[in-house]
Amino acid sequence: MSFCGHTFCSNCIDSHWDEENDRGIYSCPQCAKRFRLRPNPMKTVLSEEHPKKLQLQDAAADLCFAGPEDVACDVCTWRKMKAIKTCLVCLASYCEKHLKHHNESSAFQKHELVDPSKNLHEKVCSHHNEVKESLCHTDQQCISHPCNMAQHSCHEAVPAAAQRNDKQRVVEVSQQDIHQRIQEREKDMMLLQQEMQAINASIDEAVDQIDVCFARMGPNPYLQKRRREMEQQLRSQQQTALRGVKELHEKVEQEITQLERKGEQLAHTEDQRHGNTTVSALIESTASISFETAALRYLEDVSAAVSENRENLQDIMRQTRTNLSLSDTEEEAHLPPQPQPQTREDFLQYSQQIHLDPNTAHSRLFLSDRDKRVTYTRRDQHYPYHPDRFTGSFQVLSRESLTGRCYWEVDYRGTVDVAVANSNTPRSGNSAAGLFGFNDKSWSLVCDSKRFTFLHNNNETPVSVPPSSRVGVYLDHRAGILSFYSITDTMTLIHKVKTTFTQPLHAAIAVFGEGHVAQLVKPQ
Repeated sequence: MSFCGHTFCSNCIDSHWDEENDRGIYSCPQCAKRFRLRPNPMKTVLSEEHPKKLQLQDAAADLCFAGPEDVACDVCTWRKMKAIKTCLVCLASYCEKHLKHHNESSAFQKHELVDPSKNLHEKVCSHHNEVKESLCHTDQQCISHPCNMAQHSCHEAVPAAAQRNDKQRVVEVSQQDIHQRIQEREKDMMLLQQEMQAINASIDEAVDQIDVCFARMGPNPYLQKRRREMEQQLRSQQQTALRGVKELHEKVEQEITQLERKGEQLAHTEDQRHGNTTVSALIESTASISFETAALRYLEDVSAAVSENRENLQDIMRQTRTNLSLSDTEEEAHLPPQPQPQTREDFLQYSQQIHLDPNTAHSRLFLSDRDKRVTYTRRDQHYPYHPDRFTGSFQVLSRESLTGRCYWEVDYRGTVDVAVANSNTPRSGNSAAGLFGFNDKSWSLVCDSKRFTFLHNNNETPVSVPPSSRVGVYLDHRAGILSFYSITDTMTLIHKVKTTFTQPLHAAIAVFGEGHVAQLVKPQ
């Protein structure tokens, strides 16, 4: 007689077999193996580590036993094991051990096995005690073969297996669609987060600019009141825009939750060939949230508010400068005029460190060397949204606004514009009016390996000075003097402008071709 080899406490196994003695059946409590005669168990003294091994064995065995939520094997007689398949011909469920007959015997090869089903009675016709093999499309219910021959003979019926396969394909396609839509909505969530960050950055920078400009204009009750009004207007616009974007964010979150819930319901949908339940309710499409237009509207509102405040600020500065210019002129009238620099040493006295502003750089321009070097690239740099960014031309402004006297130098390779521009130079659009030198807000020296050309307000001025790889720029904002110099072993004047500057200026650079580079360098 062969034993199963499982180990038990001698008192427990004797008590178990004493209960089975009346029936003349002796079985292993763990694997349910039966013995014709009562076995004579082999006694073993366990070491200290054996109980731990037994605990692990018992825990592993417990995972195989059927719990309240599991489908139990119909063949197990003592403690029921978990069923792994249900036979629709035998109308019974089997654990892994008792399913071997269906896998090994040819008599069971035609039996249809499905995932364990608790509601097996719903799949059996109560009138004929046979499995419902067909689906009646006319009455939308599953029927057995006798039902089909009797009450449903004139109706349209299809095999339930085919119907189940069709539904399964629909479920799989729907799950793929739901997964794709969840991914799209998660990308939308990230974009909305970026939009909120862009709104905050744009408003914060505008408020900082207002504070700096009003601080320069000095203490004045009227100016301080105007400053508070402008800041309050910007903060109000910021809150309105953020509130709108957050509402869109919440709607997208709700849609993701709905899609995930539908995906879970589809994943747990059982075999649908018996009963009237369909999956149409589960795969019903969820209305998509189209937020692009709304989010863009909020950004446009913020950009418009920033632009309006920038114009108002410029008007206030212009008016204040006009009111102060009389007193400045009277003071300057009593002072001897300051001479313009003549030698390189004179220019170097006004040398200023210039940095390029990433918030204004076109997406095809790559800034490096601590924002002093700019290179044209074919790939977008994926800069965050900013209202001051150039979108129609490959241009960038300096972070510093320039007033008084200042001097800087630019090394270049390829074709570049070395320019000076107002802060309100056009930023968008593909027209020539947005290029440096093609409007009245910028003065540009076009530099390449063949010649220099000066441009302002779409007027071109030829230059006879031979090109060089370095250009110096001198600005005397108060005197209205702007001059460009070719830097070699000596400084050679390229072109000089005499005008009136009414606003602070910025150093500006445009780069036009792949591999073309411009770099702000420290004059020596």
